[in-house]
Amino acid sequence: MANLIGVAGSLRRNSINRALLCAASGVMPPGSELAIVDIAGIPLYNGDLEEAEGIPAAVRELQDQIAGSDGLVIATPEYNSGMPGVLKNVMDWLSRPPEQIGRVFRDRPVAIMGASPGGFGTVSAQATWLPVLKALGARTWSGGRMLVSGAGKVFDDGGEMIDESVRDRLATFMAGFVEFTSG
Repeated sequence: MANLIGVAGSLRRNSINRALLCAASGVMPPGSELAIVDIAGIPLYNGDLEEAEGIPAAVRELQDQIAGSDGLVIATPEYNSGMPGVLKNVMDWLSRPPEQIGRVFRDRPVAIMGASPGGFGTVSAQATWLPVLKALGARTWSGGRMLVSGAGKVFDDGGEMIDESVRDRLATFMAGFVEFTSG
């Protein structure tokens, strides 16, 4: 069915958005897989670094993983009603050099989801990703929304999803995205 790459936009070891991706990997439709990648090794974008040393190995590896996938799942935190800088930095690196944009993003199905301890479940952060993904030529899935608010009651202290209604919504969301990737 679909081989997807999942990226959490937080570097925290106990990130609720990483936990959301882990839960998503457990509810994938049969025959589909969600591989979660770690972005901790990607440095801050610096044109001087790129010129002197080229594209970092961690970036090239992630570019290859996304280019070889059927779709990308972004689990975004929301910081100050916007996207997290660390994840925007990753996207900036992934678009380097500019010739990579087509290989990595052009017509690539992308789903956006997010979890937050607050009451709005990353709705603003998800909206801020839309113009970025449009500029990169990605095919953003709009067939469903996965907003997890009150994450402290959805995940236990170990990061396991304990709310069955959210797990059901997540399974529906992932099934819809898998279907979208084949269209």
